[in-house]
Amino acid sequence: MTLLRGGSTDVWARLVADLFIERLKALPGMRVCLPTGLTPVPIYDELADAVTAGKVSFARAEVFLLDEFGGVDPGDPGRCDQMLERFLLSRVDLPAARFHRLDFTGHIDMVCRAYEDAVGHGCDLALLGIGTNGHVGMNEPGASADSLTRRVSLAPDTIAASARYFGHDRLPTWGVTMGLGTLRRSREIWILASGAGKASIVRQTLHGPLEMRCRHHSRAWTSEEWRVRRAGQARRLRYSDSDAASEGDRSEGVLMPRPSI
Repeated sequence: MTLLRGGSTDVWARLVADLFIERLKALPGMRVCLPTGLTPVPIYDELADAVTAGKVSFARAEVFLLDEFGGVDPGDPGRCDQMLERFLLSRVDLPAARFHRLDFTGHIDMVCRAYEDAVGHGCDLALLGIGTNGHVGMNEPGASADSLTRRVSLAPDTIAASARYFGHDRLPTWGVTMGLGTLRRSREIWILASGAGKASIVRQTLHGPLEMRCRHHSRAWTSEEWRVRRAGQARRLRYSDSDAASEGDRSEGVLMPRPSI
């Protein structure tokens, strides 16, 4: 895993967006998994501005939503698909038919199987946030490295953190997420971290002992799964701003040469 440290949040967002734009220009039909939450918002702002300026186009791309809250009204602004629409997709030229979302109108098991079929051999690029407890998507600590798209129960910390997205107290307790096995089929994976609140998990993921255990869980952090995978797997990079990288090894807090896709 390579750490690319981007300084302030604005500089970091511009760095990640520029690398994303580089990938999309090289592969206009790029299949990309995108997350929601607060971390990617400044990156999405940069991407939307680039599309408006005619620097890049999403017209031939495909976007796969990383995960979705369950038990939430379809039009609730706190839903993941609604957030991605609001912060990015409504501002770029991606055709509606090229956005793959998790539609819960059918049986959940069938929805998950259909999503796996749509992802197929994997995305060209997966952007992922990381939770303070190490969760990736809605894959909480202890998730199997080979897990596929499925229904999951949310940890109490994740439920509490979701309150920022909703204007009511009917917080989701479950969701559907692309599994770690699904994500590992991606050609390239970027794990995004921003803010001082992520500094500890960034340090632990980069430097913590493999036998480290997450509080209240019997298995290693989900994020550790990325660190221990080696040959034959997707390229993984962590993009952190200076606050999120503040507890890391300063020798790794540099911008590394950019890999080609």
